[in-house]
Amino acid sequence: MKILHLDSGLFVEQSISRKISREIVAHLSQQKPTQVIYRDLVSEPIPHLSAETLMANNDELATTLIAEIKDADILVIGAPMYNFTIPTQLKAWLDRVLKAGVTFRYTEQGPEGLLTGKTAYIASGRGGKFSSGEQISLDHQETYLQQVLAFIGITDVHIIRAEGVAMGDEPRQQALTAAKEAIAAI
Repeated sequence: MKILHLDSGLFVEQSISRKISREIVAHLSQQKPTQVIYRDLVSEPIPHLSAETLMANNDELATTLIAEIKDADILVIGAPMYNFTIPTQLKAWLDRVLKAGVTFRYTEQGPEGLLTGKTAYIASGRGGKFSSGEQISLDHQETYLQQVLAFIGITDVHIIRAEGVAMGDEPRQQALTAAKEAIAAI
């Protein structure tokens, strides 16, 4: 089993999404022999997309990143919510791996994802609560990741969430306990 593990939490030591993503990878690795490719998108950021890069036929970085995702059976994505969406570092990675004719294609019936047969786990950390109630419309993090992964053919997506972690010690502990329970159920 090959896992592509991505982390994008800015606060390396305090990051809830990094903690959850590590625990997911550790849990999956206990189940069967595993090879892990790890990318820390904060300490080794992917340059943001430019018009020149987008039009280049020889983007070696994109070729490498796409090879990694194609080769992986499982993606584990550490994705905190910043300002209702994903970190810019994760968006830069997505901009390189969403490539027409390579990871998706346009057909007469609409776009078709080409990376089928993969599973993704999103390790979601959120200071507030956005999965239900009045705040749900502000979620452009988990919903975006689910949509963009489906666009490239990855529809088996599981979210392991710790939300409300900035709302006090008790909600934080409850969120971390819920995440641990969700990981154990994988």
